Amino acid sequence: MTRRAVVIAAAAALGVLAGAGLTMAVQRDAREPSPGPARALAAPPTTPETPSTFLVWVPRGMPHGFASTVASVPKIAATTLVAEDDTWLRRSWTAGGELVDHPPAGYRIPIDTAAVDPATFASFVPAADRPDVAALSQGAAILGGSSAALRGLGPGSVLDVGGRTLRVAAVLPDQLVGAAELVVSDRVGARIGVSHDRYMLVQPARGRRMTPEAFRARIAPFLPASLEVNRAVQVRAPGDTPYLRAGDAVLPPVVVKTLFGEFAGRAGRQAGTLQIDPRWTSAHIVTTHVPLLGRVTCNRQIVPQLTAAMRHVRRLVPSDPVRSYDGCYVPRFIGWSAENMLSYHTWGIAFDVNAGANVRGEAPHQDPRLVRILARYGFEWGGSWIVPDGNHFEFHRSVPVGA
Repeated sequence: MTRRAVVIAAAAALGVLAGAGLTMAVQRDAREPSPGPARALAAPPTTPETPSTFLVWVPRGMPHGFASTVASVPKIAATTLVAEDDTWLRRSWTAGGELVDHPPAGYRIPIDTAAVDPATFASFVPAADRPDVAALSQGAAILGGSSAALRGLGPGSVLDVGGRTLRVAAVLPDQLVGAAELVVSDRVGARIGVSHDRYMLVQPARGRRMTPEAFRARIAPFLPASLEVNRAVQVRAPGDTPYLRAGDAVLPPVVVKTLFGEFAGRAGRQAGTLQIDPRWTSAHIVTTHVPLLGRVTCNRQIVPQLTAAMRHVRRLVPSDPVRSYDGCYVPRFIGWSAENMLSYHTWGIAFDVNAGANVRGEAPHQDPRLVRILARYGFEWGGSWIVPDGNHFEFHRSVPVGA
C-alpha cells in the first residue's frame, strides 16, 4: 500500500468514527441508592428533545419554491439551502505552488461540490468555524477533511475548477459540510456549474417539540404533484445518518473515491455518459464470471464479495432468483442526465438485476432471500430507498470473505 493510500484509508476511518460519534447519546450520571430494602422505582417522566437540526431533501433535487415554503413553517428559527453538483478539476497546487492534480489532456477530475449562502450556512457550524465560512463570500473555498486528505492539500492551496481559480481558506470536518469534497459560495457556484438545490438544513425554534417524522408529515403536502415518482421528502436528524446530505442512505462520493480510487473523465458520446481515463479503467475494472450473474464487468475490489454473495444465493435459494443481469460498470450520471450526480455504476460498484420487474418508482419484486444475502455481504438495496429502485444494488461496506 502506498503512503498516499495509507493516508486516504486513515482519513476514511476517522470520518466513519466521527460520523458514528454523532449517534452517541449523552448519559446522565446515576447515583447508587442508599442501602435498604429493594423497592421498585418509578421511571421519571421524560420529554424527548427536538433535534437541533433537520436535514430535508427530495429525490433528484428540491423543487422550485419548496425550500422557501418550508422556511415559512411556524416556529422555524433558521434555514439554509445547499446546491450540489459535480464540478471538474483541471489542476491543483499546494500552498507552496507544487503541482498536485494534473489529469491527462482533455480529461477532468469530477469533484462533489456544494454551494451555500455563507450568511445562512454559518448558523449550522460551530462559532469557531464561522470565520472560515465567511471567507466564502470573498471567493475562497473550503475542503472537506477527507477531500483534503485525498488530494494532499490544505489551507492556502489552489484549485482550478470549472475554469475558475479557487484558493482554499480552510479544511473543515466532513460532518460540517455534508461530506462534500469542496464548498464554495452560491455566487461562485453559479459560475462553475453548481446550480441544483439538493437539500436544506432547518433549525426549529428553541422549545419547539417536533420529531423528524412529524416534520416530514407537516411539509410533505407542499411538494408539487408534477414530481410524480419523485414526490417524496426525507427528513433526518443528527444521529439518524452520519452525514447531513441528500441521498444520505448511500456512501458520499469522497468515501467511494477513498475506497475505490479517483478517475478523470470527459463527456461521452451518448448524453449522460462519460469516457473514463483508460489508465484508471485498466487498473480498477475487470471482466469475470460470477455465479448466477454470468459475465460481469465490475470494479475488481467488489468481485470477491459479489462472488461469495452469489455463491451463497445459489446454495440457499433453490429456484434461481436472478432472471436477468442488467449491468455493473456503466460510466454515466444518475438517470442518464448530467443534471444529476455521478452514478456509482461509474466506479463499477453498483449492479442491476431483474430490471424488467423492478422499475424505479414502482413496488419492487425481488426475492427477499436474494436481498437479505446481498445485504449480509455488504450490498445496499435500492428497493428500500425513499423512491424504490428495486433492480439496483450497490456496495455499502466491506465484508471479509474466504479465498
